[in-house]
Amino acid sequence: MQNKGLIKLFALLFGLVSIYQLSYTFVTSKVEKEATTFAASRVSEAEDGYVAKREEVAASYLDSIGNNPLFGYTNYNEAKKKELNKGLDLKGGINVTLQISIKDILKGLANNTKSPVFNKALADADAASSNSDDTYIDLFFEAFDNIKGDTKLASPDIFANKGLSDEINFQMSDDEVKPIIRRKIDESIVSAFEVLRERIDGFGVTQPNIQREGNSGRILVELPGARDIARAQDLLSSTAQLEFWETYKQSNTSFSTFLIQANEKLKTIVEVKQPEQVKEESELDSLLSDVSADSLDLATQVNPLYELLIPANPGSNAMFRAAIKDTATIGSYLRMPEIRRLLPADIQFTKFVWERPSTEETEVIDLYALKSNREGTPRISGDVVSDARADFDQFSKPAVSMTMNTKGAKEWEKLTGDAYTNQTGIAIVLDNKVYTAPGVSSGPISGGRSEITGDFTVNETKDISNVLRAGKLPASAEIIQSEIVGPSLGQEAIDSGFMSFLIAFIIVLLWMIGYYGKAGVFADIALMLNILLIFGVLTSLNAVLTLPGIAGIVLTLGMSVDANVLIFERIKEELAKGKGKSQAVADGFGNALSSILDANITTGLTAVILFIFGSGPIKGFATTLLIGIITSLFTAIFITRLLIDWYISGKGRSLDFSTGITKNLFKGINVDFLKKRKIAYVISGILIAVGLFSLLAGPGLQKGVDFIGGRSYTVRFEHPVNPSEITSELNTVFGSGTNVKTYGESNQVKITTPYKVDVEGIEVDTEIQDKLYTSLQKYLPDGFSKEAFVLGGVDEEAVGILASVKVGPTIADDIQKNAFLAILGSLLVVFLYILLRFRRWQFSLGAVTAVFHDVLIVLGVFSIFGKLMPFNMEIDQAFIAAILTVIGYSLNDTVVVFDRIRETLAERGWKGGSNINYAINSTLSRTLNTSLTTLVVLLAIFIFGGESLRGFMFAMIVGVLVGTYSSVFIATPVMFDALSKKITSGDAKPSAEVE
Repeated sequence: MQNKGLIKLFALLFGLVSIYQLSYTFVTSKVEKEATTFAASRVSEAEDGYVAKREEVAASYLDSIGNNPLFGYTNYNEAKKKELNKGLDLKGGINVTLQISIKDILKGLANNTKSPVFNKALADADAASSNSDDTYIDLFFEAFDNIKGDTKLASPDIFANKGLSDEINFQMSDDEVKPIIRRKIDESIVSAFEVLRERIDGFGVTQPNIQREGNSGRILVELPGARDIARAQDLLSSTAQLEFWETYKQSNTSFSTFLIQANEKLKTIVEVKQPEQVKEESELDSLLSDVSADSLDLATQVNPLYELLIPANPGSNAMFRAAIKDTATIGSYLRMPEIRRLLPADIQFTKFVWERPSTEETEVIDLYALKSNREGTPRISGDVVSDARADFDQFSKPAVSMTMNTKGAKEWEKLTGDAYTNQTGIAIVLDNKVYTAPGVSSGPISGGRSEITGDFTVNETKDISNVLRAGKLPASAEIIQSEIVGPSLGQEAIDSGFMSFLIAFIIVLLWMIGYYGKAGVFADIALMLNILLIFGVLTSLNAVLTLPGIAGIVLTLGMSVDANVLIFERIKEELAKGKGKSQAVADGFGNALSSILDANITTGLTAVILFIFGSGPIKGFATTLLIGIITSLFTAIFITRLLIDWYISGKGRSLDFSTGITKNLFKGINVDFLKKRKIAYVISGILIAVGLFSLLAGPGLQKGVDFIGGRSYTVRFEHPVNPSEITSELNTVFGSGTNVKTYGESNQVKITTPYKVDVEGIEVDTEIQDKLYTSLQKYLPDGFSKEAFVLGGVDEEAVGILASVKVGPTIADDIQKNAFLAILGSLLVVFLYILLRFRRWQFSLGAVTAVFHDVLIVLGVFSIFGKLMPFNMEIDQAFIAAILTVIGYSLNDTVVVFDRIRETLAERGWKGGSNINYAINSTLSRTLNTSLTTLVVLLAIFIFGGESLRGFMFAMIVGVLVGTYSSVFIATPVMFDALSKKITSGDAKPSAEVE
């Protein structure tokens, strides 16, 4: 081997850089352990909420020592930025996909036009978007073109308005306007991206990740380690629409008139049930009893509004009060056109807005009547705020202090002057909720300074000031997909992932020594360097390590072994020919190189496709697989060669590449594989037929939420539970379709429900959590609160919701489409690669047939045994990753066999297929050795790798077994049968035909 010195230098530098990069991870780990120990010494387990208190103490400790020098080259804060990123499944946190509303952006660009053509086109685009893969803007333009008549996009009441006058004029055609609107939408999405990034930077998690997904208007946000999930969701979905309104006075008689007329009108259009008697006395009961004693004695009547509304506190600027549970009903009444028409002329444009509940325990909130206009615009909007910060009010309570720009200061002075004159309040509204509505007691306020007060926590004032500084989103942002993992589940994943990795690693190391003796030791050294390089590259690229990523690294062990096995088997063949050790090693490495490259390239191609079409943890799996392929090639081809060359260059050293047990293993085998191909065809045909029958007419595949949409929750209880019993109870709450199955231990279940799958918003998530808590309360420990249930796993008991996933129907459709394209794309790419490499379509046909065979059998197994196995076998993105990996592995096997066939045929000719049998027999040692090693690795992950990986690993195990079989009994026979008899019966060396 030439340039040994250069390779040694490169390996040394590569290894040192990897160690240096990983050192930051060791530094942060050491410091964080010290912080945890310090917190445990300061906060006793006997204290209530000791877990949260310890986290606060640990965070404070880390803040205090963050810039202290460590080991002479770094500090904690710097090391934290450079450590190995851990994904949600290892660290806990939240991953969401936000959909920025293109519809809202279009309406904003059109200045909220009343144009019937424009609004009809929006409605048609809404309807079409649920069944189309086209972007919303394309659907809007198509809908507009279909109905526009003489109306143009450049009409004065659409896009040729004052706001766009610099770019769009009345003379422009639709084709000229469309690219401008597309650019404006893209600018708005970029603006939304920047706003969200600023908010996230102020949230306080380390290593957040935010990415745009093409031009779809989707933004992916990942917050590893985020503990307060509700806070994170509010931060991301809040539009930060800040508004200042003047309120109406309680004494305004027009509202009394309106209330009486509205109540009477509602009696004719709605059905109202008598309220049930409440046994326990609470704040709400006390208020309702006061209302029942009113002079009108309305409690004895059926009154749709009177029985829901409560008089506001005298002296406040609210108009009414109501129970939170009734706010949706009251809101629906007040939005009815026939009710709005009853508003007297002097208050006809009133905007009704609810107060923001101060705590989760709040039962009653205020309803404010705000002075509005025909357009529904506020007196002052939030874009005048130049700065905002978390502060404390005069009573030392958390508040938000704001500073306005010059324009805002003037408007603020006028608004406060009007409120002082009219003796009304100023409602400060954020995202359609009143945060505070103070009166003005000392005349107009100049200078543009104001304050938002209320029952806030310090975190809430931080978040509000954060979103106000960052600015409002240009359009609403809905969470269409989310994954939430509790910290305890993340720690369990780390433990199980490390355990599976360690066991698989030790087994592989021992196997190589047991099979190849001293040569196996050199392969093990190269293998250990390979692992170091993989982690070093992951850290250098700032890539995220996920649980499937650990599986990818462990799988890389098997692939790395495969390269060494190929090399060692070829060296043994050269030694058997009587060559000297040095020459045998050189020829062995040279002859194995073609097979190694082909095998790794085909696997790499499937990994690239997986990276392109996958998302989240699956992309992590593909990343580690790709890195592993590159580092495996380097260590197997160069490092192992360096070590072997060094060893055999010494005097009196022998290297046999085998042990006493394995020396003559697989020698003299001469199986006529081609003769048995018809039996193999029949066996495979039966297996595929049974699988297809199960897929099409039997139970079929169990689709997870990734493919059908919905929500799934991993819930842990204190004691074992009966999934069937829970299913029955939840189906009465959510309707049919809810599925509950044991997930790991008998006290842990996975709940999947399609309930309100089409409805977006945090409100629906909260509603489902409420229903789950209420329905499952009897299975929870006594006194277990809803907050503890939702944040399951924040303490050592880890009871409650450990993880949740939400997938909207649009995302589910996209995932299905991407999965189909990924599988189809991988087959096409591989077909073309093998065609290019082997120059005969028959080789490509054999390889692709074997892959189809393997995929169909895996699908059939999952269909037949889906409900019988004691672990999750749902079809999700991880399963698609498994299928693509099976494709890669099957091709890996097939290509190695084809390479040997090509080499043998070039030397010996076809001879009726006897030389094909010879080629297969000569690779049998490598095939079985690699397959067995890979299976052992996969079994280690399957047993010790955690529940979330079991279905994934089961698919891989089945795939490896079937792939090993198909490379010998399907791929090669199909290729042979597709060739003409004239070729296969000839004796000539067909080097020109095959090469």
